[in-house]
This record gives sequence, C-alpha cells and structure tokens, in this order.
Amino acid sequence: MTYSNLSKIKPKLRTEGRVSGNFGKSKVRAGSSLNELGGNGNIGVTQDEYLNKLYYAFDNTTDPKLQRFIYSEIRKIHIQRGTW
Repeated sequence: MTYSNLSKIKPKLRTEGRVSGNFGKSKVRAGSSLNELGGNGNIGVTQDEYLNKLYYAFDNTTDPKLQRFIYSEIRKIHIQRGTW
C-alpha cells in the first residue's frame, strides 16, 4: 500500500481574497452608470414645450386611449405646478 498525503490536507476557510456576494462578480455601488450621461443637463424639451405638444396632440387625435393618456399627463403637470 502506498502512503497517501490526502488526509493531512486541511480545508481552508474562505477568509481571504475578494469579497463577493454578487454571484461571483465584484461588488459594485448601487445606482446606474448612465447618470453621467447627458453632459450639461440640457438634453430634452422644457416642460412648457412638452405641455404645448400635449395640447396639440390632444386636439388632433381621435383615439380615446391616447386622449386619456394625454389628459393624465397634462393633469400631472398642472397638479405639480399647483395650477389645477
């Protein structure tokens, strides 16, 4: 019979190395990496321009589902501004 060294191997506790808890990936901060996009913040239309487009779309559509959506968006904006 040959002498085996396997019984002398001690199992090593996982107390060293990188901290994981994210299914093998390195832990990252919460939040989106897309927050840095947009530059100076001027990436879209103003709320007044959006409101004007909503009014125009409401007047020019006959789809009742679309009209309900547009009405709810207009209502949200006016409630937010305190003008409803």
